[in-house]
Amino acid sequence: MSSNDIRLTTGEKAQIAWYVARMAKRGIADARQGGGRVYQSDLQCKVERIEEQARKRAEREQSGK
Repeated sequence: MSSNDIRLTTGEKAQIAWYVARMAKRGIADARQGGGRVYQSDLQCKVERIEEQARKRAEREQSGK
């Protein structure tokens, strides 16, 4: 199952959108200071964790059928 096949709940979509917006905000702030120094891996890990939870949920639902 690829990341494009993951079915996200509305709450998960909202959380990911929030984290992506925060990453963009950090990127804009970093660009003003010369770029290259922004730390975003904490937000990327949070997005990956949400996607992993959705994958596990999908696997549980498939095995229950």
